Amino acid sequence: MDSVVLSHLCHQLKMDFALAHCNFRLRGSDSDGDAAFVHQWAADLGKKVYSTSFDTAPYAEKHGLSIQMAARQLRYDWFQTQMEAHDIPLLLTAHHADDDLETFLINLSRGTGLKGLLGIPAKQGNIRRPLLSFSHKELQLFARKEQLHWREDSSNDDTKYLRNKIRKELVPVLKDLHPTFLDNFKSTLGHLEQSHTLATAQVKAVKEHLFQKEQGRIKISIPALRKLHPLNAYMYGLFHSYGFVDEKALMGLLDAMSGKTLLSDTHTLLKDRSFLWLNQRADDQTTSDYYLIAEGEEVTEHPIQLQFDGVGAIGDFSRNIIYVDKNALKYPLELRKWKNGDYFYPFGLKGKKKLAKFFKDEKVDLFSKEDQWLLCSQDAIIWVIGRRMDDRFKVTGQSKEILRITFTP
Repeated sequence: MDSVVLSHLCHQLKMDFALAHCNFRLRGSDSDGDAAFVHQWAADLGKKVYSTSFDTAPYAEKHGLSIQMAARQLRYDWFQTQMEAHDIPLLLTAHHADDDLETFLINLSRGTGLKGLLGIPAKQGNIRRPLLSFSHKELQLFARKEQLHWREDSSNDDTKYLRNKIRKELVPVLKDLHPTFLDNFKSTLGHLEQSHTLATAQVKAVKEHLFQKEQGRIKISIPALRKLHPLNAYMYGLFHSYGFVDEKALMGLLDAMSGKTLLSDTHTLLKDRSFLWLNQRADDQTTSDYYLIAEGEEVTEHPIQLQFDGVGAIGDFSRNIIYVDKNALKYPLELRKWKNGDYFYPFGLKGKKKLAKFFKDEKVDLFSKEDQWLLCSQDAIIWVIGRRMDDRFKVTGQSKEILRITFTP
């Protein structure tokens, strides 16, 4: 009924539109009858109809979804495919105020934050829902006044589905409690939306103050975070957009040992002494961890920039410039990431040291360790690049050729 009303209104407004219909093959001949009805309705309006069918039950079982969630996923994916294929800018759906109330109650029953209580958004990407301010009853009265015809989905009466159970058993009781319950609910949603807007603005201001960018990562002071109140709400607000939605895990990270990390699908959140480090996770398929450098090669551009110059004498050392005895090198040199068990002989110190211990002493955070490149000669580390060279390759009085290696961060 609601979709018939929406398409009727679009037709009255002389809008350029088409209809889209999915047959989920869940109700036998009734499903086929719905498809036939939509095609006839489109013909009456003089509009094109896009239609498809799905084997919904097998799809739901294969992906571990409820029938309703599977149908929703299938139709919205198909809608977007059709819109892209036919250059259609907007999708209009006929959700109304009663749908909004049902969604609110479903989210409330499952446990949700403020955003989950806002119901169905009127605008969401390229989706618009122009009937949200009208109740089911109002739409039905309009449909009868306009002498519109529609088909009822018999599965809407099946209370084994949560939404139907709420619609059939809970919503009528709530409406009986107060004659203007639905209007009051819509007013409450408006207040919640305003509160959400204010909360979002506050979190954005806090994020701009606390999130400091350093070397492509974000550094956040834990003492500064602890001053926020209520802390758990701020932690969720600050980090949920990066995929961190477990408030308990976020709060636990503040008191965890250094090195503790949380992973989302897109980001890593690391506890490092009095700071949290937020870093986007790299695509492991796009970068090799192993490169060879041939003798005579003067410059490498990828994955990092190194320059090799033969010089007559040692100049100024720095973290990014070293001088080595060229004759001590065995080519091809190897450029690789560090791994557990690696060790070297730090220049200026006695004896060997495991890289893991060196990083700990140097207070190198997890992200920097993950990004650390080593320049190696066979199995020996020449340089922990940007940090310390190996004593075995230093220039001595017996060195005949000196090679300057420069790292450009």
